[in-house]
Amino acid sequence: MLNPLPDHLPALRALANAHRVQIMDWLLDPEAYFPPQRDGDLVEDGVCVGFITERTELSQPTVTNHMKMLEEAGLVTSKKIKNWVFYKADRKALEALALSFKAASEK
Repeated sequence: MLNPLPDHLPALRALANAHRVQIMDWLLDPEAYFPPQRDGDLVEDGVCVGFITERTELSQPTVTNHMKMLEEAGLVTSKKIKNWVFYKADRKALEALALSFKAASEK
């Protein structure tokens, strides 16, 4: 029986939602999808949850739940600046996930 990559199950579950996949895509190239922010640098600090909410056209609580799931899965990191939370893609986590699939395909 194949090992279902239990270390990656939270990430795979998080990415099983189209909105979260879209958000991850935007966070991988934030300058292409979001305007400059007054507080926090898009690349260094991440994207303000308000901008993510605006872009997705979802409610703020829904976006917060999506971001919480992505963060718990280890796919994003968060940083609080003033009254806002900024999210940034964790590229190392995404690389590890991709490498596990590459390794599985080579067996």
